[in-house]
Amino acid sequence: MKHSSLFAVLLLVSAGFFSCKDNSRNVDSATADSTVKAVSAVAAPEWTKQSNIYEVNVRQYTKEGTFSAFANSLPRLKTMGVDILWFMPITPISKTDRKGTLGSYYAVADYKSINPEFGTMADWKALVTNAHEQGFKVITDWVPNHTGADHPWLTTHPEFYTKDSTGKVMYAFDWSDTRDLNYSNRELRDSMIAIMKWWVDETGIDGFRCDVAGEVPTDFWRECIAALKEKKNIFMLAEGDKGDLHKAGFDASYPWEMFKCIKDIAAGIRPPAAIDSVLMKEDTSFPAGAVRMYFTSNHDENSWNKADYGTFPGLKHTAFAVLTQTLRNSLPLVYSGQEEPVLRNISFFEKDDMKFGQFKRAPFYRALLTLRKSNAALATDASFKKVKAGDEKAVYGYLREKDGKKVLVILNLSNKEQKIRVEDSACYGEPTNLFLGVKEKINETVSYNVEPWGYVVYYY
Repeated sequence: MKHSSLFAVLLLVSAGFFSCKDNSRNVDSATADSTVKAVSAVAAPEWTKQSNIYEVNVRQYTKEGTFSAFANSLPRLKTMGVDILWFMPITPISKTDRKGTLGSYYAVADYKSINPEFGTMADWKALVTNAHEQGFKVITDWVPNHTGADHPWLTTHPEFYTKDSTGKVMYAFDWSDTRDLNYSNRELRDSMIAIMKWWVDETGIDGFRCDVAGEVPTDFWRECIAALKEKKNIFMLAEGDKGDLHKAGFDASYPWEMFKCIKDIAAGIRPPAAIDSVLMKEDTSFPAGAVRMYFTSNHDENSWNKADYGTFPGLKHTAFAVLTQTLRNSLPLVYSGQEEPVLRNISFFEKDDMKFGQFKRAPFYRALLTLRKSNAALATDASFKKVKAGDEKAVYGYLREKDGKKVLVILNLSNKEQKIRVEDSACYGEPTNLFLGVKEKINETVSYNVEPWGYVVYYY
C-alpha cells in the first residue's frame, strides 16, 4: 500500500507501525481467536506450484495507461515466462483529499466499477479473456482495509467506518486520502465478501492480492476465503507477514522480514547466513510449507524506497533476483519495468510511464522463469537444503529437490571474488549450468572462482 552472472554471459553472448485498529476484534466476542487455529481445507491451486507473479502498474505501463494498450504486451510477457498477472487496483479513485493529480489506486471510490483512466468494464473483461486465452492467470489488487475519502458508504453506511471519540471517521497511518473500515460490523463483512464474489463471477478473475491484509481482522479472512473458495479455488495473496494469515486460508504472503534481511546483506550490514535466521524464525511462526512471494521490488518499494536500482544496485540485483526466484517455498515476483530495467522511482500519484523498449533483463528472467516451470525442484513444495560451497561469510548455497529433479544455487553475496568448491555429495554429477547452457562436473575436487555478486545455477 501507498498511495558467473547472466549479464557477463550476455556481453559475451508491517510490524512496528501504530495502528488504530484492533486486529483481534470480532462480531461475536465468543468466537474471538487471535491465533487462528483452523487451516483452510482447500489447498492452493495446483497451477501456483511452479508459477510466478508479474505485477502490472497499468497507469504507468504505457503512454496510454489503459487495459487495451497493456494487452499488446501479453505476447512479450508470455515469451518471458510470466504466469500470473497481478493488476494493481483497477477501481475508481476518490477525489476528496486526493494525493497528487491522479491519486492513489488504493483510495477506492467504488468497489464495483472500473477506473475510467484504464477503460471500461468491457475493456477489463476483454483483457481477462485475452490473458486467459494466452495461458495467464489474472488476479487483482483488493483494498479491504479502507475506502477512499468520498466512497458512497460514508453517506449510506457510516456505521461501516471506524470513528474516534468525537464521532469523526478515522484513517490509518498517513493515508489521509482514505477512511478506515470497521470490521466489527456484520453487514460490512457480508458486503465485502459479496463484492469479492461478484468480481470472480462477473469478470472471471483467478484471485486477489489483498492490500494490508494484516490490518484486517484475521477471523474475517477465515470466513471470507472459505466463502470465496466454495465458488472457485482462487489464489489468495496476503500483503502481510503473519503465519495466522496462512492459517486463515491465504495461499501466499509477503516476506517483509526476509526482504529487510536481503537489503541488509546487499548493504554489507549482515552476512549471508542471516537468511538462515529468518528461515528458522518462519519455521516457528508459520505453518509448514507456507508459500512466500519473494521479490527485489514492487510498487511500494520502487516508488518510496528506491528498490532494485537503489537497494540492489548494479550486479547486486541479479544475485538477489536469483535468490528470490529459487529460495524455498518461493512464488517469486517481478515488478513492471524490472525487465527493461526502469532504474528510477515511478511516480505514484501522477502519470509517469515507464517507456519500455530495450528489455535488457528479459533473457535473465526468461531463463529463471522457464527453469521454474520445467523443473519440479523449484516448485513451492520442493525440498530445500543448505550446501557448503565456500566461505560462509560470503557464499550462500542450497539444493532444491523434488521428483528426481534437482537445482543447485550458489551465490556470492559479497563484493570480493570467491572460490567455490561444493562439499555435498548430493550435488555431485554433471548438471547443466543454466546461464552458460553447458554441462559442468561437480565433485569434491572441482573448484572455480565466482566474481563479486556472482551466481551459478545448475539443474539436474
